Amino acid sequence: MDAIDNILNRVSARLLKEPYPSNEEMNKVYKAALRAPDHAWLRPSSFIQVTGDGIKELSKIFEEYAKTIPNIKDEIITKYKNAPFRAPMIIILVSTFKDHPKVPGIEQKLSTAASAQNILLSLSALGYSAIWRTGKLAFNPYIASKLNLTDNQEILGYIYVGTAEGTNKKIPELDINDYISYL
Repeated sequence: MDAIDNILNRVSARLLKEPYPSNEEMNKVYKAALRAPDHAWLRPSSFIQVTGDGIKELSKIFEEYAKTIPNIKDEIITKYKNAPFRAPMIIILVSTFKDHPKVPGIEQKLSTAASAQNILLSLSALGYSAIWRTGKLAFNPYIASKLNLTDNQEILGYIYVGTAEGTNKKIPELDINDYISYL
């Protein structure tokens, strides 16, 4: 697939089903992810791949978290519990802060965000679909602790992965002049 066409035509899938990428395909995806810009080669990005019984375990963690929220409604608990079942594979994006005099934490998070974009584009190039989700389940110390992350690690989101089911969203027509200024 032409790289520019891939970028211009990638959309987040509404519904995802099996199949999801093989281990061999995911090795390529992770190699592409680790090609994201990374000042001082700190390698702040890592990933937790969730499939099979891992989906059930993540569901339990999300449900446990939901139950810690005061006055939460049962339907919200159910929503959090069911969230992992949106796709047959989930990639949890983890950014690890590494103390460096020239590379602030935000730059390290941006590197992990760039790795996420590389993951989305790589999956698209391989014929799969994905959607990056954040919300209350990301940037969440409770969930991070349940995933055995350390204090210097943060979840930047979840990439739900699979094969698109149904029709994709239409790509909006944008006038680039609305977004570009010149100096």
